[in-house]
Amino acid sequence: MSQLKKVNNAAYKTTIVIGAGTIKQMAWYFTNILFFKNTFNVSSGSKVFLLKLFGARVGTGVVIKPGVNIKYPWKLSIGNYSWIGESAWIDNLSDVSLGESVTVSQGALILTGSHDHTKESFDFISFPVVLENGVWIGAKAVVYGGVTAGTHSILGINAVAENNLRPYTVYKGNPAVPVLKRTIH
Repeated sequence: MSQLKKVNNAAYKTTIVIGAGTIKQMAWYFTNILFFKNTFNVSSGSKVFLLKLFGARVGTGVVIKPGVNIKYPWKLSIGNYSWIGESAWIDNLSDVSLGESVTVSQGALILTGSHDHTKESFDFISFPVVLENGVWIGAKAVVYGGVTAGTHSILGINAVAENNLRPYTVYKGNPAVPVLKRTIH
């Protein structure tokens, strides 16, 4: 009988490029805790300023609610008039791009990283996420790395997007499936 291979964390490898030195990473770590994850800081303007200071590209009219967690601002782009809700988590080990008028609702998770479950070394992998103009990510929904959400698509509450979302389409479920076309009056 052949023996099945097992995961060997000692052989773990990563190809992720953080894109910032240790001092910048540590400075962001504490800034994120004090000004973003902190639910007492309601000032969206100060958060936008800090994101730009750390290298994020942020448009005008952007709203960032309390309790938001952002991994690396230098890998983040947010278009004009976009909104990030309470306790949203942008775990962007790869680039994350939010177009204009994008809504990331309360508790939503944008997750770029995972592990290669086909390798014994369980290597870390990461892929960018693109949310095109007018996209709405519902409360507690998850967008997985490599996904592009087409313009004005909607990912419903608690839904999980592992594949691209077609423009003007509403998705629900886990895994997310299209349920209807979005009509804007």
